[in-house]
Amino acid sequence: MVDQKAYNQKLIEDFRVNRGVNGDAFAGRPLLLLTTIGAKSGQRRTTPLMYVPDGDRLLVIASNAGATAHPDWYRNLLAHPQATVEVGADTFDAGAVVLEGTERQQLWDKIAAAYPFFTDHQAKITREIPVIALERKPE
Repeated sequence: MVDQKAYNQKLIEDFRVNRGVNGDAFAGRPLLLLTTIGAKSGQRRTTPLMYVPDGDRLLVIASNAGATAHPDWYRNLLAHPQATVEVGADTFDAGAVVLEGTERQQLWDKIAAAYPFFTDHQAKITREIPVIALERKPE
């Protein structure tokens, strides 16, 4: 059994040392660090996540590897839709927008075609996996 907290901490440390250049650390998938504010604790929480570029936005998928519950970082964004994003050598403040309706479905189809494991995650559960757009806030 993988200790997810230890695994994530190592990914975060490696990312920050290499500024996200080491693609092998996350199975060659694009990786960002998302720092949210805890919904209950108010503490800053950093999570390594795969992302999909979408124009000026970065999309993150709250699949939680097909778990029945939403991931903590998603619940944090619902409570506090502002976050800090680290991607490559860039760090910026972002607003999080949960995508809905036709826009969500079109992007989900595109993401699932490129990364079929998300389809497997969705097949395991009854909750709809959220797609969240991270939009850079103006400086």
